[in-house]
Amino acid sequence: MPTLARKLRVTDYFTLAFGTMVGVGWLVLMDDWLGRGGPLGAALGFALGGFLLLPVGYVYGKWVQRLPDAASEAAYTAQVFPPIVSFFTGWVMLLAYFIVCPWEAVAIGKVAAYIFPSLNSFALYSVAGQPVFLPRLLLGVAMTVFLAILNYRGIRLSATFQNWTASTVILLFLLLLGISVWRGSPANFQPLCRATPLVSIVLTLQIVPYFLTGFESAPKCAEEANPEFRRSGYMRAIALALLVGAGFYALAVLAVGYIAPWQNLLGKRFATAIAFEQALGARWPVRLILVMAFFGLFQCFNGNFVASSRLLFAYGRRQTIPAAFGRIHEKFQTPSVAIFGIATATVVGLLLGDALLVPVTEVGSMASAFGWLAACVSFWLVEPSPRMRAITGLGILVSFLLFIMKVFPLFPGHFSAAEWIALGIWLALGFALHGVRRVKT
Repeated sequence: MPTLARKLRVTDYFTLAFGTMVGVGWLVLMDDWLGRGGPLGAALGFALGGFLLLPVGYVYGKWVQRLPDAASEAAYTAQVFPPIVSFFTGWVMLLAYFIVCPWEAVAIGKVAAYIFPSLNSFALYSVAGQPVFLPRLLLGVAMTVFLAILNYRGIRLSATFQNWTASTVILLFLLLLGISVWRGSPANFQPLCRATPLVSIVLTLQIVPYFLTGFESAPKCAEEANPEFRRSGYMRAIALALLVGAGFYALAVLAVGYIAPWQNLLGKRFATAIAFEQALGARWPVRLILVMAFFGLFQCFNGNFVASSRLLFAYGRRQTIPAAFGRIHEKFQTPSVAIFGIATATVVGLLLGDALLVPVTEVGSMASAFGWLAACVSFWLVEPSPRMRAITGLGILVSFLLFIMKVFPLFPGHFSAAEWIALGIWLALGFALHGVRRVKT
């Protein structure tokens, strides 16, 4: 039987994790972030979220050293919980990764239309009042097909692509920070928060799980590590990606709030680009930001495509869904059927257009927090060391709080009816696939 190619190094795991976290949210949704917390509240929300998630990252680092399985959360929970609990834990976590793929496929058309307004033509239909334009739809389909081919032909090709895009994003971001420091003013920060500091931070923390999902993507590719790779490298890659990713988002908010009066940016598309254009009175910063956005979009799309296809593959291999998803291409040593499945589902999600963007953030946040909680609880139940249990307990507390902030009506920004419906559809799909597997067996 063919096995997955073993090609990945520590750098590859870091760029995979960082790239899976950082896409174009800092450009497309900056007005939403500022509207939630203001510059200080939103920045503290992201920074605090990254710090609080370190115990969760520690648990994942320990789990992958103990059990390097592409099923990740499903494999971890299977050690202590019944099979049905393990199945739906992994299925919900798959949602957190997969749902980013159509998000990015939609976003590429949205970003491109900012440069070429003619792409906003030939409206085919509307979803929730948002038109779906044919040129933007075709652009998203083309990007999905490109990444599917890239991943189909080998993990080394995908990892090299990820390394280049992540390096470009980090370098251009440092340049952007320098411009903000050079031309910005502390007066633009006022007021520091949109509401009270606590409410501002809480409203931002609710979306942090979605934007920081990715530090735990390394375990999904654990079976593809180079034979000389040391398992301690997983922990380093996870921790570094988590800190750099959270720092990226926090500094992005501060850079925008520092260079332009943030209240004038609320409700505006591409608030990040608008802020720099207004401050410098020129278009070249916008072009720089958009180039950086495209690279960020590519790395995030590719990272989530890799992680979600590996989870789907692991489910097929375990035969908890139709076993065809667990096939490995004999020549390229990639999960070819799972890659095709994720690409197809991405195109289906892409048909929803711009209406997908903000609701997806909310559903993805809940799914991520639930997966983290399940992984931490499982590790706490199998780990005998009191010190490690104490750290794991912190991970349980953090992930539980992030989870209940989305599902309990007591908290502002909780799930809406549409988001519950979206979650219900995904769970129903899981039941259906699981049922098909049971009928065939």
